[in-house]
Amino acid sequence: MVFSSLTFLLLFLPAVLLVYCLAPRQGRNAVLFLFSLVFYAWGEPVYVCLMLFSTALDYTCGQLVEKHRGTPRQKLGLIVSVCVNLGLLFFFKYTDFFIGTINGVLGTAIPQLHLPLPIGISFYTFQTMSYTIDVYRGEAKLQRNILSFGAYVSLFPQLIAGPIVRYQDIADQLDGRVHSFDKFSDGVKRFVTGLGKKVLLANNIGLLWSAISATDVAKLTAVGAWLGVVAFAFQIYFDFSGYSDMAIGLGKMFGFEFLENFNYPYIAGSVTEFWRRWHISLGTWFRDYVYISLGGNRGGLWRQLRNIAVVWLLTGFWHGAAWNFVLWGAWFGILLICEKLFLLKWLKKAPGVVGQLYTKLAVLLSWVLFTFDDLGKGWAYFRAMLGASAGFVNTAALYQLLSYLPLLAICAVASTPLMKRLYERMNAAWGQRLLATADAARVLVLSAMSAAYLISGSYNPFLYFRF
Repeated sequence: MVFSSLTFLLLFLPAVLLVYCLAPRQGRNAVLFLFSLVFYAWGEPVYVCLMLFSTALDYTCGQLVEKHRGTPRQKLGLIVSVCVNLGLLFFFKYTDFFIGTINGVLGTAIPQLHLPLPIGISFYTFQTMSYTIDVYRGEAKLQRNILSFGAYVSLFPQLIAGPIVRYQDIADQLDGRVHSFDKFSDGVKRFVTGLGKKVLLANNIGLLWSAISATDVAKLTAVGAWLGVVAFAFQIYFDFSGYSDMAIGLGKMFGFEFLENFNYPYIAGSVTEFWRRWHISLGTWFRDYVYISLGGNRGGLWRQLRNIAVVWLLTGFWHGAAWNFVLWGAWFGILLICEKLFLLKWLKKAPGVVGQLYTKLAVLLSWVLFTFDDLGKGWAYFRAMLGASAGFVNTAALYQLLSYLPLLAICAVASTPLMKRLYERMNAAWGQRLLATADAARVLVLSAMSAAYLISGSYNPFLYFRF
């Protein structure tokens, strides 16, 4: 289904662009709304009704907030929006987790629901809530056109795996965005770049992780285990940042300007900096709607540390209904609290390489927590990384290392701003005409290679679809 969704997107896009361009300006949001529902229904034919319900709910809640502004009833729309949205998210995503936990603790046998998780529910739930919250706070104007609001909620470029687009960031663009050839051209380049990152880098380095994670942990050497987690780190980065690039590029093609979601996180010199560069839209959402609402850094150091702990437990839980995600969030929460108390000051005084190594080690260890739902397997993998399972290295690990070394090197370079800086120098040295020719050639080559891979390949997961 995931493979067909990406293929469907590529086949679906020309028709959407054609109808969108032919439609009158005042009808373009309706076109986006309709085609976005068709795209979502391709993967979730039943749960498209859930998205329509969320759209109608928050549109109505926004109307209630505006209608009763300045009165005690103003909070009614906000409370309904937050409670119903979080209730739906809890029901579909977390019910079985809590039933399983209760059964395990109390020895009961409550049957689980085994409901399929609606694709992208964690993303669009946060988006719809942001609208009501922004209107309540007076940070965005009420949207009176339900078709325009529906286009915002269901916007297919970033519907399934983000970035999370807050209403206040595109409120003005919904009715007054600018279309131009340059913006469309930039969008195409950004989309193809993201497609290449996803299909050529994430998918191929993901094959290495799949092979290593399928190996019996008892037979996994330290070199093999570290090689696996490095492969997973590159896979999840290029998978998610590639999808974000595609979403941002598609947005430009339809006149939107979405905020960046990644900024070379693997070059960070601290965990604090890493989370300013990784999944920026999620971090910004939790900061603005949870951390600040809890009081932020007001009220003293200990209250600030409490707020950080709450935000990171929620961040971990947002990613999945399993204890490994809770531990993953707690791991980063503890590190961020330590950096707030003393570690960040120490890192600033130490040589830069110390912060780089510490951050990479912290992030790599976190990916082991992140990827293993089974805590026992995760612990066994940690032991393998220390050489406690099958020693330091064997011929299988060396073969995998040598076989994937060129791809690992490409991923390492591509995860830094080195190519961006090279592009900027080329821009200064070559001039616009020559650079435009090189850009066109790059787009054609990446498109052809990605298409060839999609036609011939079968391994094409989107890791963030499950969130």
